[in-house]
Parts: sequence; C-alpha cells; structure tokens
Amino acid sequence: MRIPITALIVISTASPLLAAEQKVQRDVAYADTKNERQTLDVYAPTEGKDRPVVVWIHGGGWQTGDKTEVQKKPQAFVEKGFVFVSVNYRLLPDVTIKQMAEDVAKAVKWTHTHAKDYGGDPNTLFIMGHSAGAQLAALVCTDDRCLKAEGLSLALIKGCVPVDGDTYDVPMQIQAVEKKRADRFKEKFGDADSQKDLSPVTHVAKGKKIPPFLILHIDDPAHQETKIQSQRLVKPLQEAGVSAKAYAAEGKTHDSINADLGLPDDKPTKALFEFVDEALKK
Repeated sequence: MRIPITALIVISTASPLLAAEQKVQRDVAYADTKNERQTLDVYAPTEGKDRPVVVWIHGGGWQTGDKTEVQKKPQAFVEKGFVFVSVNYRLLPDVTIKQMAEDVAKAVKWTHTHAKDYGGDPNTLFIMGHSAGAQLAALVCTDDRCLKAEGLSLALIKGCVPVDGDTYDVPMQIQAVEKKRADRFKEKFGDADSQKDLSPVTHVAKGKKIPPFLILHIDDPAHQETKIQSQRLVKPLQEAGVSAKAYAAEGKTHDSINADLGLPDDKPTKALFEFVDEALKK
C-alpha cells in the first residue's frame, strides 16, 4: 500500500554505533504534476537544523528503478546527521534522458526550497547516484543549464558522487562496446550531437563552480568499463581545477557497490564519508 504524500512517519533505526530516529515522508511531488515518477522520499533526523542534504538518484538503465531501492543509505546518512532525499524521475520510452536530467534538477529545486522544513541547509547539497543515476548526477553537476533553468546555481552543490556509471563519455562508450550494446546506447541517447550533449565530460570547464567529485567504481579486471569511464571524467575535471578523484572498489560488483553503500565496514562508504567531511570543511 502506498503511503500518502501527507503521511509523516518516525522510524527507529538500530545500529551498533548509534541509535537514531528518522522522519520519513514519502511520495512528495516535486513538479506540478500527478506523475508518481516525479516524486521523492525524504529521510531526516528528528531534531536539528542546517544539516547537509543528499539527493540520491537511483539506477536502472534509464528504463527501470525506483526511489525506494535505497538499502542502508538513508539510515547511514541520517545517523551521520544528514537529510537524505531519494528521487524518482520519468523513464524511457516516455521521456528522453535530457528530460530525466531536467526532472532531477526540479527535484533539486524542491529540495533547496524545502530543505529547512526537514532540518536541512538549502545551500549545502550533495548529489549522488548509481549507474544511470551516476550519469544523471554527473550531468546535473557539470551542465549548469540544468540547474539554471530552475533558477539555481552549481554553487549550492558541495559535492557529487557518481557510483559505477559507464556513460560519462557516451560516444567513447559506444565505440568501445559490441554492436548490439552500441545500438542500445544509440537508441537511448539519440544521434551523435545528443550523445555528446548528454556526456558529462562535454560540459566540464573552468569557472562554472563545478563541485568536487568522488567517482566510485568497481575494480574488476573482467569488467573495466566503469573504471575507464570514471578515469575519463576525472581527467577533465582536474584539468579544469575541480577537485576530483576516482575510487576503485575492490571485490565489488556493479550491484554490490550500490547495495553495500552505507554498511559500517564498507570501504567505499568510508571513502564517501571522508569525501563529504572534507567538502563540508571547505
């Protein structure tokens, strides 16, 4: 049964390190529609204010996935004193990937506008996502047209964490894979101009207030695509003077790097929180 938009519930989460309570509000509309794909869920500490806010974008190949697929991430972030916002967005074939990025930007605008209602700081936002969500996160954090269309600046974003994406440079990926997969990418990303425009690397430039990046990827000799794409994005970011690094997660798969994010002993999780802590100090 779906929880009504107006429902606000308090969940007690037990942890060996910390017991925390979180307020959860589900299915909040961030656009002027009644489309369930344009809704988000908010997980927030029961007390406090001016807390940093994470906007999370699920994966699913731009065709599937849901904001409820967050595993331990809300609990982990709330226990660290963050507000965690998980976003749905419209999917193929109903919309284009560009429109998905526009949906994410609208969700960021809603988060900026309403952050204080949940104890968050509207000017301290982090954008993160896995797989297709990693591409969308990186795109919104490099192509400043997305947020500008919502009256926002990239300066609000204090950090970006794409997780195991393979399309930071779409034309490069299309050239690297076998024809069947290349054709699927072309179907999703459109013609050559569209492929380039939807590639985060295209939009990296100095002076745009692009936030620091931590790019998490698996470290599997048999599956090198996300490693290659992560390094491809790191290089222009660093050349543009943006703090950026790629973190190779040993022993992880494309699914487990996401599912394990938030677990106490998870190394990518530790790297993520170290990155966030450093970004907040700045």
